[in-house]
Amino acid sequence: MTVPDPTPPASSDPPRPPAGLRAWGLGTAPPAATDRPRKLQDFAFEGDWDGYFELSRNKGPRATLLHALELFDKQPGADVPRLAIDLACGEGRDTLELVRRGWRVVAIDQSRRGIDMLLDQLDVDHAVRVSPQIASFADARLVPCDLLNSSFAIPFCPRDQFDDLWRRIVSSIKPGGRFAGQLFGERDSWGRCGLTIPHTRAQVDHLFKDFTFERLEEDEKDDLAGQRPKHWHVFHIVARKMVP
Repeated sequence: MTVPDPTPPASSDPPRPPAGLRAWGLGTAPPAATDRPRKLQDFAFEGDWDGYFELSRNKGPRATLLHALELFDKQPGADVPRLAIDLACGEGRDTLELVRRGWRVVAIDQSRRGIDMLLDQLDVDHAVRVSPQIASFADARLVPCDLLNSSFAIPFCPRDQFDDLWRRIVSSIKPGGRFAGQLFGERDSWGRCGLTIPHTRAQVDHLFKDFTFERLEEDEKDDLAGQRPKHWHVFHIVARKMVP
């Protein structure tokens, strides 16, 4: 499926712009408010991924991952070793939860700093269950897996690589396996400015035509990013791949 492009093509389309949203011609942000704690989107706005990873490390796993793991735990054979891919794992907040629960994990991120932060947090018993990859979306090796987790990452895939990435994601998930993660809706302000890939609800349904939704929450809210207005339009998804 080809995603419509409502904006003029950018001169380059990296998954994580090194200069943050400022590089996309959004102007200069007002002075930072000293009484507002910084959030993850502020670091994304500035392109400060070390800062992003540092703040994220103090947070727990994403709710979509926890929901998927609860569903796996309710299935017969819950004690059978399973394999997950954590695509764009960052500093590892989701990977850590997976290995804590006994999963083997292929942890993939294009940032060496993020992978190093993940590995530094693993004890010896957990480290043997993690296979790290430093790779972009295009270069990631997606092996057959029971769960593909990708928290707030896939929308940053370069647009000309999305169709191939999604094909490989669907192919890598075993029948009966699950996807957990997020896509951004067409009203998300970062999609409108060309930073991320927007999807309509109909497009989300098409992308998951081989899956059954077990969680599909459409969330919209207004916030700030780098002290500029930020409208979030997010699909939070847990979906199980159909068994032929």
